[in-house]
Amino acid sequence: MLKAVFCDFYGTVVFEDDEPIGVILEKIYQHGNAVSKKEIGAFWWQRFSTLCTDSFGNGFRTQRELEIQSLTETLKQFGVKDDAVQLSEPQFSYWKKPPIFNDSKSFFAECPVPIYIVSNIDTADLISALNFHELKPKGIVTSEEARAYKPRREMFLYALQKFELKPHEVIHIGDSITSDVMGANEASIHSIWLNRKNKQASLEVDMQASDLQEALKILEKVKNKINLV
Repeated sequence: MLKAVFCDFYGTVVFEDDEPIGVILEKIYQHGNAVSKKEIGAFWWQRFSTLCTDSFGNGFRTQRELEIQSLTETLKQFGVKDDAVQLSEPQFSYWKKPPIFNDSKSFFAECPVPIYIVSNIDTADLISALNFHELKPKGIVTSEEARAYKPRREMFLYALQKFELKPHEVIHIGDSITSDVMGANEASIHSIWLNRKNKQASLEVDMQASDLQEALKILEKVKNKINLV
């Protein structure tokens, strides 16, 4: 029987930070030697993702630290002498007050089971964003608290332990095939892939929804089932 929902935050409940990232990419492109902004974005994402993968347990570092290091390396790669900390400030501000999707507040109001946010973000930023939008989940787990980043199964296992839940009692909802679907599956948790942009799935998914209202309908159908899918 479904007892709770684990829910990603950025890209699922609120918008991803594409806007401030786009501004940073434009500045690097204008002042550096890159062929295209796509080249810059690919390098930056690869470095950030690698740092997240390596950041775990005693070696954990916050998302802000990883953002600054990956951007510093990106600036150096493309011959730009701007300061990474200064360039990142609009992105950090965005994390605290991101715009929210139209269906998010009704999802929180109508969800048939408690919602727990499980997010790759620093704790203070998530709390600020939740307060800004007056959202009140039953609980939260951040990468900073769990000392791991999705898709590591340890982050999901930490959330299960913290909230005294078992994998078969939870469905995780998130927009990332890698971080959310694969990560949840590694922890034996069923997932709903929130495919707002109508992307092609790169792997088999348990369940799929185009928005949170469709996700609600799925939750209503499975909430009393012994086997959730």
